[in-house]
Amino acid sequence: MADLEPPIDTEKLNEKILCYAQTIYRLNGVWEGPDPLTPIIPLFFVQISLAILITRLVMFALKITRQPPFVAEIISGILLGPSALGQIVKYRRQLFPNYNFHVIETMAHVALVFYGFLVGLQMDIKSVLRIGIKARNVAVIGIIIPFVMGTILFFSLYRDEDARGFIFYGGALTVTGFSVLAKILDKQKILQTDIGKMAMSSAVINDIGAWFILALGYVVTGSTTNIHWAVICTIAYALFCVFYLRRAIGWIIRKMPEVQGYSEFFVCSILAGMAISGVITDALGTHPIIGAFLFGLSVPNQMLQAAILDKLDDFVMGFLMPTFFVVCGLRTNFKAMGSIYEIVGYIILFVSAKILSTFAATFFSDMSIKEALAVGILSNTKSLMALIIIEAGQAQQILNTQLYSLMVTGILVMTVIVTPITMLYHPSQELAPHKRRTIQKAKVEEELRVLACIHAAHDIPSVINLLGSSNSTPAAPITVFALQVVELVGRASSMLEVHTSGKRGSRSLGHEEAQTRQIIAAFDNYELRSDGVMVQVLTARCALSTMDEDICNIAKDKRAAFIILPFHKQRSLAGEMEDVNPEIRAVNEGVLANAPCSVGILIDRGLSETSDYAKNIVVLYFGGPDDREALGYALRMVDRPDTRLTVVKFIPGEDATDIEPMEFAEESHVNVHIDKESENLLDEEFLNRFKISTANDKSVKYIELLLNDVEEAVKAIKLMDQHSYDLYIVGKGRGIVSPLTAGLVDWCDCPELGAIGDLLVTSEFDSTFSVLVMQQYVKPIGDGSVNSYGSMSERIGLGMDMDMDMQRADSEAGDVFSSFRRRPEHMPRV
Repeated sequence: MADLEPPIDTEKLNEKILCYAQTIYRLNGVWEGPDPLTPIIPLFFVQISLAILITRLVMFALKITRQPPFVAEIISGILLGPSALGQIVKYRRQLFPNYNFHVIETMAHVALVFYGFLVGLQMDIKSVLRIGIKARNVAVIGIIIPFVMGTILFFSLYRDEDARGFIFYGGALTVTGFSVLAKILDKQKILQTDIGKMAMSSAVINDIGAWFILALGYVVTGSTTNIHWAVICTIAYALFCVFYLRRAIGWIIRKMPEVQGYSEFFVCSILAGMAISGVITDALGTHPIIGAFLFGLSVPNQMLQAAILDKLDDFVMGFLMPTFFVVCGLRTNFKAMGSIYEIVGYIILFVSAKILSTFAATFFSDMSIKEALAVGILSNTKSLMALIIIEAGQAQQILNTQLYSLMVTGILVMTVIVTPITMLYHPSQELAPHKRRTIQKAKVEEELRVLACIHAAHDIPSVINLLGSSNSTPAAPITVFALQVVELVGRASSMLEVHTSGKRGSRSLGHEEAQTRQIIAAFDNYELRSDGVMVQVLTARCALSTMDEDICNIAKDKRAAFIILPFHKQRSLAGEMEDVNPEIRAVNEGVLANAPCSVGILIDRGLSETSDYAKNIVVLYFGGPDDREALGYALRMVDRPDTRLTVVKFIPGEDATDIEPMEFAEESHVNVHIDKESENLLDEEFLNRFKISTANDKSVKYIELLLNDVEEAVKAIKLMDQHSYDLYIVGKGRGIVSPLTAGLVDWCDCPELGAIGDLLVTSEFDSTFSVLVMQQYVKPIGDGSVNSYGSMSERIGLGMDMDMDMQRADSEAGDVFSSFRRRPEHMPRV
């Protein structure tokens, strides 16, 4: 039997084996020993708490510099590593001992798996198909040239390392951080500029390319003999997720009972599916993060995505991800990077990679050198994906400490320099607004550019009703930008998407996609049945806090002269106005304060349910720029053969108390001074021109009411309900405090509508109608001179006699206003 015993392996006996004798936690606290941080769990909790604390302190310190949180997270990891605090021996041994590194590294990779899943949830692959050819060229060349340069730089530093490390080095340089760049551009108010949109569009493609490079790096470095099988199986699994798993999850969601939200069991089942997907890709030869990312892409329902993000986002990004930055910092050592001259030289080459790629893109696209330089600098913005790629190379023992530390430093520097450069960029020079910012100033034959905002499907009929009333013709065209405004969920980045008319998609539609399809169909139908109308449908995904800024930026970018905003209340079945989304009110107020053109808030009181467009229109005129804008818009509507326009001028009587107007200020801190005498002259000239232009038009009536107080004005307005007007157009009344409206201002439930607009919305009326509250764009003081009245020279003969016979309008007005005095004949006409 002794002959059957295996021989003793002497080489094994001479090997040194490091054994760990660790406890998970203490049973009797500090009474068992002097060091309470020896067990795994207490030490890990101290490490993660310290990482979160340092990150928050660095964020606070960098707040004045407007750097993105990603910069603070990298710096906090470096501070905790051997390049800073790690040089203190007692600190390193006590808080980050070598024997505990595998614990925090494991948690870091768990955090990466969850991060990959969240990125997959928020990524829209379909948006790549809608990116313009110029941005595609910039993105593709921005992947090829940086990858080649990264490869060259890797081999210039190459000593005895694995040659496969060029994949990670080149891949890190190709990354443009979409989410980080979006935050930088949004803070600098240049997200909607041509340069900003170009950089963002190319970043979307760069983001997707980075995931391919990461998967390729794991495949190539994970196996040496079966690389082909790993590649084939990974591609096959990705196709399975796209074509089968996504449909299966969609089918399960549709079969679920329609209840409020998703159950905890269902959300946990999705997370279990993510874990299994990670196991599959790990078995195929890549990494669990790839499987989690693919599974996130396979979740089709946006409501489910929102539910998962609400539960996971803060925990993953706020608690788990700091462990990854700690690991990156512990692997970084500035002392191993070489001399300062070498470091600076390589960082300059890192920065130049993206800039050279955008310069090369000018040969394939119509892009100037200045644009290429701006996009190249913005494209240097890095994100967590660049760190993940470079960390994967270090974890696979492909990159040494010098290569790794040099690239981490480069990623930090490239991201840091973007913010101060964007602060020097002035988008106002690029985003020159349309020469007509108001409707009153526009000539009849000029194109009217309108930005119509849509928050929900119930806004569509009233907006199209108003546009249909605007009387577009080939001689007086209207260009409509129908903007679907969608509130972002979680930490997704702002994005503007342009839709193609008649587009067909999957039968399985989420709520947002179904609403987008409905908007496209409705505006396509409006365009087909209207002459001189061109429509473009867009979707803006933005945070609620910046929604008003995004709307204003889009209006400026599209050179709009008029913004239509839906009201935050809707008429109920009982006839009362009820809140639909109170948060829209703050958005409307922000747009009114900062709009680059005139704005109209549209309130639907049932007209869209009974008519395709307004046929009986009335303008309530008290005076001032807003009322002139209201009448200017109404003038566009009178050329329809079946449309009637009534203009009611409210004149304070002799017994009315005169009130001096004051300087008024908007929320944007722009003060506009209203001069009473100047405004009266402008009103007089504008109304005289209006009377001349409509003197022979039987469809237009002009009425002047002489009233003494607020009660008479309110009674006159309520009596108008007997005429069954379809559309009331009123001015917001900024700066013009009439004795007929002064008492109403203090009782406004909705101050953004002005005194008369609020009265029409809150009062009870028997008829169904719409209300359009107009605010004219007025240049702020110090911004140059402004001409407050419009040019109607093509429609109005300036040399005509100003005297008009008003008896026709008075006789046709009916007996509704018989209880009020008309202007006496001896009074001068206003």
